[in-house]
Amino acid sequence: MNESPRFPLLRIMLGNALLLSGIYLFLGLVVEVLRRWFPSERVDTFSLTLDSLPGRVLILLRVMPKLRELYLYHSMSNTTLRLIFAVTTVAVIFALALLVGVAMYLVAWLAERRTPTPPRA
Repeated sequence: MNESPRFPLLRIMLGNALLLSGIYLFLGLVVEVLRRWFPSERVDTFSLTLDSLPGRVLILLRVMPKLRELYLYHSMSNTTLRLIFAVTTVAVIFALALLVGVAMYLVAWLAERRTPTPPRA
């Protein structure tokens, strides 16, 4: 019985999701610092680009109108809104990592099932 070790898929999925989340959060922090200390049109455009993914998800979840209302009437701070966007993006990244991981697992499982096993001696 010489079986190859299982592919550490879950560890790779979590590692990739953590790395992407860290990169996103770091970029968001850099953009916020640039927006406050060195405002420019390019920085604002990049900020809108970073906010588009969580914004669309929150629209799909039908939460964005309430958040917009709270923000416009000063019932929610900019920091709270940024935190909600960051958590939303991290959740999307982890959900995508899970979906890709499950798809990879299914492909590997199907490939394993189709591969004929040699007869035992």
